[in-house]
Amino acid sequence: MSTANATLLQEPPASYTAVAPPDAAITGRIHLIRGQKVMLDRDLAELYGVETKHLKRQVRRNINRFPEDFMFELTAAEWAALRCQFGTSNEQILSERGGSRVLPMAFTEQGVAMLSSVLNSEQAILVNIHIIRVFSRMREVLLSHREVLQKLEQLEGRLSGHDEEIQAIFDHLTELVSPAADQQRKPIGFKPTEA
Repeated sequence: MSTANATLLQEPPASYTAVAPPDAAITGRIHLIRGQKVMLDRDLAELYGVETKHLKRQVRRNINRFPEDFMFELTAAEWAALRCQFGTSNEQILSERGGSRVLPMAFTEQGVAMLSSVLNSEQAILVNIHIIRVFSRMREVLLSHREVLQKLEQLEGRLSGHDEEIQAIFDHLTELVSPAADQQRKPIGFKPTEA
């Protein structure tokens, strides 16, 4: 064996570094379907760096891990409505990733977490962790907005009860300042003719 071949055999293989996608790449792929925040199989497959059919195959092999509140398949009507939001035609969507005519799977936050046990690649695990963190931050933001709205409603309730009182004060101030009040007044002081 030559020294060049021996050197090639001794070099370690190039290492692959998994990279988490930016938050915007995740939040832009979260949809509200059936009152739940979900991510579609094709978007998750793209983030994980796998084919959609591979992701679906792994889910179907482990379907007992994905109850209805973790994952559900979209109906044709839901998929049509979502396609309208994407602004693409049926043919464009169906021709992507091999022209599959199967309705997409939608994964809730718990379903995305469960995917990490089904897809064991380093990229899938890293992306799963990042997606769960994004979901958690979104929940925190919604809770803080809800608290702010409640405080505003309380403040509005307090002020609306004082509207009539404030108007009465303005009316009294207007009476005191108006010139008509000056003309009707009698002079103040003692007058000997009145005694």
